[in-house]
Amino acid sequence: MCGLQVSFGDFTAVQDLTFEVQRGEFLSIVGRSGCGKTSLFNAVAGLLKPYAGTVEYRGDDVSGRPGHAGYMLQRDHLFPWKKLLDNVVIGLDVLGSNRKASREKARALLPRFGLEGFQDAYPGQLSGGMKQRAALLRTVLLDRDLLLLDEPFGALDAITRGELQAWLLDLCDELQKTVLFITHDVEEAIYLSDRVMVMNGPPGHIADTVAVDIPRPRHFADVVTSQRFTELKHRLLDDISAGRTA
Repeated sequence: MCGLQVSFGDFTAVQDLTFEVQRGEFLSIVGRSGCGKTSLFNAVAGLLKPYAGTVEYRGDDVSGRPGHAGYMLQRDHLFPWKKLLDNVVIGLDVLGSNRKASREKARALLPRFGLEGFQDAYPGQLSGGMKQRAALLRTVLLDRDLLLLDEPFGALDAITRGELQAWLLDLCDELQKTVLFITHDVEEAIYLSDRVMVMNGPPGHIADTVAVDIPRPRHFADVVTSQRFTELKHRLLDDISAGRTA
């Protein structure tokens, strides 16, 4: 990302934003609502062509060109009239993949996503956590090395969210994906991430980038009660508060 600017008419959502993500890294982005996080994601995904600057992926300019990243939105967006298996392979169907092969690939991953035995269930028969895992499976099935996750657990209760956070950590270690993760939850960002980037705005800009130097594997209770966690949390909250008063 180099000198990125995203504008809508006279309104600038993101301005002069430059950063790099290393392969296999988990980078969280935190900031107040309206600071440009989702506009940034849409530009990274190629759904928006930036007004200025470039989005580069593995050395290629992919600005305004979708297809290089898997993108999971805030809501699960499962079709209520489709069974789970048909829901999770929609992306592959749109790409024209072999129908039988796509479903075999999805069935093989159902146990890893905690969905074994639910392939014929409709979304209305699933819990909130299961819907989010199904939405993530749909994203992973596209087989992209870069995953963009926009507040995937924001609508869940605290217990379910904590379970899915731990599950996501294990899954990312197993699949070796590069993850960009938007969240309003500073504790979630610290627990999951290698680095946390604070955005303030509008226009959206990087206020701070913090390395999370807490060893892995991580266990939530141990992490959130550590002195280092408290120090990182205070720094990030101060960064966000500074943007509010600027």
